[in-house]
Amino acid sequence: MAQSATKRRAIAKISGLGFSAFSRKWEATAPALAADAAIAAVADAGLAKADIDGLFVNRSSAAPPDLLTLRLQDDLGMGELRLLNLFASEAVSALQMLHYASLAVAAGTVDHVLCVFADTPIMPAQSGGEAYSDTLGLMRIPGWEDRHGLFGAVGSYGLAMQRYIDRTGATPEQFGAVAVATREWAIRNPLAMLKTPMTIDDYLASRLIAAPIRMFDCAFPINGGAAIVVSAADSDAGGDTGSAYVRGLGQGHCPYSPFGGHDNETETMGRLAAREAYRMAGIGPADIAHAQIYDAFTYTTLRGLEDYGFCGRGEAAAFAAEGHIAPGGRLPTNTGGGQLSGYYLQGMTQLSEAVLQVTGRAEGRQQRNNDWVLVTNQGGRMDYHAAAILSEHAE
Repeated sequence: MAQSATKRRAIAKISGLGFSAFSRKWEATAPALAADAAIAAVADAGLAKADIDGLFVNRSSAAPPDLLTLRLQDDLGMGELRLLNLFASEAVSALQMLHYASLAVAAGTVDHVLCVFADTPIMPAQSGGEAYSDTLGLMRIPGWEDRHGLFGAVGSYGLAMQRYIDRTGATPEQFGAVAVATREWAIRNPLAMLKTPMTIDDYLASRLIAAPIRMFDCAFPINGGAAIVVSAADSDAGGDTGSAYVRGLGQGHCPYSPFGGHDNETETMGRLAAREAYRMAGIGPADIAHAQIYDAFTYTTLRGLEDYGFCGRGEAAAFAAEGHIAPGGRLPTNTGGGQLSGYYLQGMTQLSEAVLQVTGRAEGRQQRNNDWVLVTNQGGRMDYHAAAILSEHAE
């Protein structure tokens, strides 16, 4: 991916970040968690509720449609809004909210957009795993997955991971290197949920869920919420904690057919999202200081390393095994523990860690270089992709 000759100014900034409490048990509803995160984000931006004139809401695609709705405006006691929308593009929605909010404030349509995600996959009669057990409909034939036992994201991603293994010769130990690296980062993160040290042997001993996927290949679902405030780049918002400037944005989507046309298991539209984000920022992969890559599974970390230009095709497994994504590596990746060991808030996981890093608040794992930070999201079974490039500098 060629580097552009001209670096461009920020089009917007993330002026506030907020979280609810995180839990592995049922303690609060999704609207309550969303409200807690939203209130915290507005305060972090140094703003009042009355300053917010746009609201974007994102619920998990695995959640019931009425779990989190536009009624969040009422729950928050917000007045008139000039922009309002509900995002349902699966786990790519966090960066889509950032994308459209950035365009809106840059155009002067609104001043400050509050973007909120919350989810409660763990319910009184439902475990985190059960929340994501619905079939994904890969074959587009009603009932096919149910008849053949291909349940949930784990089964579908197991097929993709196996194809990658067949194409590249990647080994279990190399996937294990991704899991171990994210655990090493999580140990340094006060917000992370999993902090017990992990070795490659621990990874190999973890049970198979849907071969070749093991338990430690999978994200760690939690109940929680996160929110950001997106403001104009030249706004006074940002409070005492500073802002993360939005320098690049990109999306990439293509139609999916199980019967031919393209191989979305080893060639994804992350390439297109990468191209657009790098083009807007005026940089290339070599400029990125650290990366927050969507890691619902260890495989998606490897896929992201290749799609976003850090490794050639089939080279990411060796790259991870050589320690390059771990603490001390040349491309620190998922520095908060990602979704594998940190917390699974879908696309908000990577975005929130990037904001903490860029604003100098990544306690215990703070990176010195925050000139260019890549954030990626993906939805479906690698069908939908979005990327953002953040910086501590506006230009």
